[in-house]
Amino acid sequence: MNNHEEQETDVAVDLRSLPEGWEWTALGDLGLVRLGKTPRKVDYRNSGDFKIVKFRDVDENGSIHWGKEDKGFIDSSPNVLSTLKELRENDVLVTASAHMSEHIGKKVGIITNIPNRFKSAYVVGEILQIRAKEGIEPKWVLFYLRSTEGFKAIQRRVYGVHLIASRAQNIEIPIAPLDQQKRIVAEIEKQFSRLDEAVANLKRVKANLKRYKAAVLKAAFEGCLVETEAELARREGRNFETGEQLLQRILETRRSQWKGKGKYKEPTAPDTTDLPELPEGWVWVRLDSIAALKGGITVDKKRQDPTARSVPYLRVANVQRGYLDLSEVKFIDAPEADIEELRMQKGDILFNEGGDRDKLGRGWIWEGQLVDCIHQNHVFRARLYMNTSSPKLVSWWGNTFGKDYFLREGKQTTNLASINLTKLSAFPVPLPPVAEQHRIVAEIDRRLSLLHEIEVQVVANLYRAERLRQSILADAFSGRLVVSNNSTIPTTSTVTSSGVA
Repeated sequence: MNNHEEQETDVAVDLRSLPEGWEWTALGDLGLVRLGKTPRKVDYRNSGDFKIVKFRDVDENGSIHWGKEDKGFIDSSPNVLSTLKELRENDVLVTASAHMSEHIGKKVGIITNIPNRFKSAYVVGEILQIRAKEGIEPKWVLFYLRSTEGFKAIQRRVYGVHLIASRAQNIEIPIAPLDQQKRIVAEIEKQFSRLDEAVANLKRVKANLKRYKAAVLKAAFEGCLVETEAELARREGRNFETGEQLLQRILETRRSQWKGKGKYKEPTAPDTTDLPELPEGWVWVRLDSIAALKGGITVDKKRQDPTARSVPYLRVANVQRGYLDLSEVKFIDAPEADIEELRMQKGDILFNEGGDRDKLGRGWIWEGQLVDCIHQNHVFRARLYMNTSSPKLVSWWGNTFGKDYFLREGKQTTNLASINLTKLSAFPVPLPPVAEQHRIVAEIDRRLSLLHEIEVQVVANLYRAERLRQSILADAFSGRLVVSNNSTIPTTSTVTSSGVA
């Protein structure tokens, strides 16, 4: 007996009572339950007639995406195809392997149809394939496994980070007579259809909010969000300090704060070849002209230092695009000298050094949330030489229009992308006059604050919709959604025609 089989005896479940005529049944008694088969790497193709369905092809709503992404097809040789697990319409698919056990069973989908452009479709070994026998409505199985109770039933059979077929066959599922299955499934689909329409509307609002935010930032950096200092000075008949003049003051401060080794080097001008024209009074600068840049501490468990003490430190996971996620801050034993050198100050601008390519340069502002907090070597710190300038403006620029720079200049290895301190130093940043900076930041903050309030409401309604979806499923599989005479029982799960109840 293997370890998986030994673990099976540990599962003891007190099943709830069911409506009259229903019964609890093991999933394996309902039809075919098996894992797919992952092809060898050499058998994948970038195109072809034989499709392979992977974990990423199943979305959160259970739909299957039949896209033509690279390595989404298989060699057409009969010797290859005969080793794989073929899909049919109405097969139910469940994620059966994940990096964390709690993700197993999170995605449950169904093959509603296989596009005509494919001769056949197959499924990888990380997905459980369920094919209901005659007398079982496939969508009954689909909806139950997507319910909270069904997910818990799946989780009870998970071992480690896998759900193997022999354990999946013992997943408990309530079965109603076939005519009731069909009526209940039809009612679920009717109510879900209304709910899906409401959710789609909410997601459109969310997408529009994202576009509006991008439009606000675009207008800000084009000098269109607020009146420019040049325009204001002209109207008021006065002089003003231009971005170029501000830069000279910053450079004087930079020289005075120089504590490096050797002779002080003046920063070079940025390469403006492909940069857009700036509003009147602005100037392009390199990031290292206006800020001191610093890498962080390397995690080294072998480090021994008598002055070391435990302090919080920020990782790439903490530094998100436009905000800091401090829900999980780790600690590190760091020498006192490193703590003094790397201790973050309010207004420090953080940039991610690496990870996935889309994380390059991602960052936000440190606002002094934790005492003695430092940063790891995969997070760069930029500290402005003059506190009259706005760190938010620099970070907004880096998070939006700066993304192209970091993607272009980043170095790609096999699994990771990264930028170095040299590339970050050369990052071109627009520098408006100080007073204009503050007006821009105030207006962006005002607009994004309103945006955030709306977004919070949208997210709350999306969460409410998911709870309502689960309430519908709970009613369905306890016999409260539809009664035997084909009338629908009014429940708290009923979806109104206008959206979410």
